[in-house]
Amino acid sequence: MKVPAMIAAEIRRLTSTPMARLALLALGLVPLLYGGLYLWANQDPYAKLNEIPVALVVNDIGATVDGTTSNYGEEIAKQLLADATFQWHRVSAEEAARGIDDQVFDFSVTLPADFSEAILSSTGPSPRQADVILTTNDANSYLGTTIGEQAVKAIEVQIVAQVNEEAAGKFLVGLSTIRTSLVTATDGARQLQDGAESAASGAAQLAAGNAELASGSVALRDGLNTLASATVDLPAQSAELADGAAQVAAGNEQLATVGNEAAAVSTDVVNQLQPTRDAIQQQLEASGVLTPAQINDVLGRLDVLGNAVRDGNSRVQGAASQISALAAGSTEVANGARQLADASPQLAEGIATAASGASALADGAAQASAGAAQLSSGLPELVSGLTTLHSGLESGFQSIPETTEAQRAAQAKNIANPVAVQSSAVTQAGTYGAGLAPFFVALAAWIGIYALFLIVKPVSRRAITALHSPLKITLAGWLTPALIGALQMVGLYLIVAVVLGFKVENPAGTYGLMALSSVTFAAIILALNVWLGSVGQFIGLVMMVVQLVTAGGTFPWQTLPAPLAAVHHLLPMSYTVDGMRQLMYGGNLADASHDVLVLMLWLVGAFAIAALGVVRMTHFRTLRDLEPSLIG
Repeated sequence: MKVPAMIAAEIRRLTSTPMARLALLALGLVPLLYGGLYLWANQDPYAKLNEIPVALVVNDIGATVDGTTSNYGEEIAKQLLADATFQWHRVSAEEAARGIDDQVFDFSVTLPADFSEAILSSTGPSPRQADVILTTNDANSYLGTTIGEQAVKAIEVQIVAQVNEEAAGKFLVGLSTIRTSLVTATDGARQLQDGAESAASGAAQLAAGNAELASGSVALRDGLNTLASATVDLPAQSAELADGAAQVAAGNEQLATVGNEAAAVSTDVVNQLQPTRDAIQQQLEASGVLTPAQINDVLGRLDVLGNAVRDGNSRVQGAASQISALAAGSTEVANGARQLADASPQLAEGIATAASGASALADGAAQASAGAAQLSSGLPELVSGLTTLHSGLESGFQSIPETTEAQRAAQAKNIANPVAVQSSAVTQAGTYGAGLAPFFVALAAWIGIYALFLIVKPVSRRAITALHSPLKITLAGWLTPALIGALQMVGLYLIVAVVLGFKVENPAGTYGLMALSSVTFAAIILALNVWLGSVGQFIGLVMMVVQLVTAGGTFPWQTLPAPLAAVHHLLPMSYTVDGMRQLMYGGNLADASHDVLVLMLWLVGAFAIAALGVVRMTHFRTLRDLEPSLIG
């Protein structure tokens, strides 16, 4: 009996009655229904997030800082409602709680009353985080909870970006103010440096002048001390001088009185000369004794005497005047001497005080000289320090760029959101459903073959009894489900690529891998059935469950527990999933070739094991072979 004949006989058996044909059709449609319906249901769920009902509760009462009132809750609410990522419903807290309990809302987001106050607390002494309250109910939808958590994280990012932009704006304005102040401070430091340089020059002159002052004050101190020593007896001596001057003045006064009297007498004598001459002349002429010549001789002699008297009177008058002046002068001298005598104690005391002050001046001048010297030596260091300060301030404001208001706004916006993600996909599935397609195609292929073996006989008992070639019997037993499985993959490929519209970069390669996977799974389940019968069929179900977990179709296989991660590299469905991704998304053909090679090794190995089982069945009979199958 040839292989085509055995395949034809099995096909006739499967289509011999309407019920058999219905069963074959139903089981043949299993992978299409499983893969097609699941991928259809999950074709692009993220595009319908706006149909998820979510409650939004805004209790924020706002806050006022520096005279400016802000209400971040209202701003965030407006943005959320405008974005329409979800089907937002702005309701009260009570309505939100009832809606979650009654499955009206999947979750709720609450912005509490102190939301703005908490955000603005960062500018005060007691900063604290603002709360965004997410309320979920896993009884409504666990994935809804997960989506809600991601939504709150997105809201958090949005809030952080907004707050950071405002904070950065204030910071940049402050930095600009600091730069302006630094420029002013730099100018002031320059002026201060110039002043310090002038002060240093003046301090050097001051030090020199103070040194001279100290030297002069020492000389003054010594001179005043000498003067004070010399004037110790001045009061007594001036008193004696005053007394003597008073005595001289008194004597001169008496002498002046006598002189005045003598001057008066002399004046009288002078006044009597002419009358007396005239009287003598008359008497001589009247007596007749003398001749006129003799009278003239006598009068001449008398005139000489008169002139002498007049000359003596002049001298007496001059002497009297001088004596009067001497008396007046001596009186003034006496008065001055008395004043000197009266003032000399104060003078002596003043000289002593001046001597004491000169000593203090000398000491102070010495200290001032030392201080001026220290000042003169210290000011260069001050100048050096101010030069460093000026240089540092200049470097400081130059390191802060000068910006305009528009530049600061742009900088603040960039600081708030400094990273822009530039996606560069080596391959891209496109949608969520397309991302799951490789996994569910592989799973549907396994399910389809598994379901076929519920009605398809693994091997022809008749051929075994007739001792036909074990290889032909095995080939016929494998080709029947393999051909049906390949047809199933045609239908599933059309659903994926045409009906659902998923993008397939390599159509021929994708379908080829789907068909290869189906025929490989057929060889595996055939081997299980040949060796273990109904138990083998059950193990095929177990293998499907294990591969459902380990194939890495949803989450990366690296997230699996270590034992399951090890199984991932052993079972064939993992390579179907990986190969489908490479071919469907336009990935690495070398990796896809490796996956094909592994599947072919599974195919050859499973076929060989099945053939060995058929060989055993043609040569030996066991009680298990005679027992009816648990399945059908």
